[in-house]
Amino acid sequence: MIHYADIGSALIKAREEGLNPFETLEKVMPWEKIVESIEEAKRLARPMDYDYLDLLSTRYSYLRKYTPVLIESLEFRSTQAAEPLLRSIEVLRDVNKNGKRKVPENAPLDFVPKRWQKHVYDEDGNINRQYYEMAALTELKNHIRSGDIWVVGSRLHKDFEEYLISKEDWLQAKAAGTRLAVSPSSEEYLSERTDTLHHRLTWISNNINSLEGINADKEKIRVDRLERDTPEEARSFSLSLYDMLPRIKLTDLLMEVASWTGFDEQFMHGSTNRPPKGEEKAILMAALMAMGTNIGLTKMADATPDITYHQLANAAQWRLYEDAMTRAQAKLVNFQHRLTLSSYWGDGTTSSSDGMRVPIGVSSLHADSNPHYGSGKGATIYRFVGDQYASFYTKVINTNARDAVHVIDGLLHHESDLRIEEHYTDTTGYTDQVFGLSHILGFRFAPRLRDLADSKLYTIDQSNNYPKLEAMLRGRINTKLIMDNYDDVLQLAHSIREGKVSGSLIMGKLGSYARQNKVATALREMGRIEKTIFILDYISNEALRRRIQRGLNKGEAMNGLARALFF
Repeated sequence: MIHYADIGSALIKAREEGLNPFETLEKVMPWEKIVESIEEAKRLARPMDYDYLDLLSTRYSYLRKYTPVLIESLEFRSTQAAEPLLRSIEVLRDVNKNGKRKVPENAPLDFVPKRWQKHVYDEDGNINRQYYEMAALTELKNHIRSGDIWVVGSRLHKDFEEYLISKEDWLQAKAAGTRLAVSPSSEEYLSERTDTLHHRLTWISNNINSLEGINADKEKIRVDRLERDTPEEARSFSLSLYDMLPRIKLTDLLMEVASWTGFDEQFMHGSTNRPPKGEEKAILMAALMAMGTNIGLTKMADATPDITYHQLANAAQWRLYEDAMTRAQAKLVNFQHRLTLSSYWGDGTTSSSDGMRVPIGVSSLHADSNPHYGSGKGATIYRFVGDQYASFYTKVINTNARDAVHVIDGLLHHESDLRIEEHYTDTTGYTDQVFGLSHILGFRFAPRLRDLADSKLYTIDQSNNYPKLEAMLRGRINTKLIMDNYDDVLQLAHSIREGKVSGSLIMGKLGSYARQNKVATALREMGRIEKTIFILDYISNEALRRRIQRGLNKGEAMNGLARALFF
């Protein structure tokens, strides 16, 4: 670029001063150097239709260090749609086994995506071995992630149907009565949701111009920011209450809360199943503090003369495992839930969830970089907070994962006595399918919508029935798709409800790359009904908007406390 600028400056000077351009150029750079520079630029420059796939051939030798062993060691099965890809894997196994340099001319090519085709075929129309293999491996990864191909013997990547309860068990459960919140009849479900959606659309269409804080133009709805409604004297009173709290050591606080609640007795030894006794309690509390504040076991051992590193490491290994932590957390939440003071904050029926990213300085399974958070690596702790400020469920997730797929896990699989009915998230915490699944499982899902103006509204009947909303109703619900797959959607929801499969795992499968299966699309259509009903409630009910904001603020307050402790 510097050479280009110098040559350009010389040409401008020659033009303006009437000089010989070639002589002027050679004063800047010898002619041979100019020619050499242009040839180098041709090699460096990427074409206008540049694709990063052009560069993958340089990484082929790196992949070859392990891919032959990988495809030889694992056994794959597939749906009918993915059979050409499995045949290509067989071709690669044969090529590797017999040391062939070329891919046979009759090798399957149906799986090759359009983007890869110009790389898979060389100039003579022959199959390029390197790109054929890389295309097959890339598609194998995508199809395994989506569930169209599964790995024999794997728990994470098994046949999609194996995640669900069997058809026979589902029929028995349906006859006996399930814990789902919708009718087992698709006709009854659609009739009830059609009436509900029609009622909301009619009311909003008739009253949209009179709603306070709502601005509606021809195609978009905008909601004004909520004004603060907390009086200043309440803030002053709150600060005076904080001043009354005694200043004590964290260790004393832990021991005192343990004496009230007995939460420490939930940390059963992983081998002997025995609760901590005597000095083991002090060791356990020190290990909890070391891990919970991020001081670490080594520095905690240095700070506690009577407790060794070996004792702390032993407690962390054998007592601070996930199930024990979940039981102890439930014990604390249940104790707080029964206190009269807690009822001033809420009744325990609403909750919120939000992710808190923490930096990680060592190699770890969930430690990834995300440009949104800077250059360092980290993980996200996804926390569920009840309306009484109780943190009732936490989960470490990949920092690049979408929060929405983990919402159902926290609502179903916490072990506390809270009966959550309404749940709040921020914008990243929702998808259409989460809306649909939450309704089926009996939860009111209520995210804060920052992109409300761009959100799509859907209708089941004709959009011209609602003249003031017609331009905003950009989609029509596919009721036939719902009717045809309703029973399969309920089987999926029942499998999650009964703990056969986690919500995050199955939602990840349904939302991944190539899987346009009918269950996923039917659940999405059901979710669009619920999302439209929720948006109509959101714009017509200021109390709901304030409730969501208040719930999310409580989650932020808990994250603030966690950040203060975890340094």
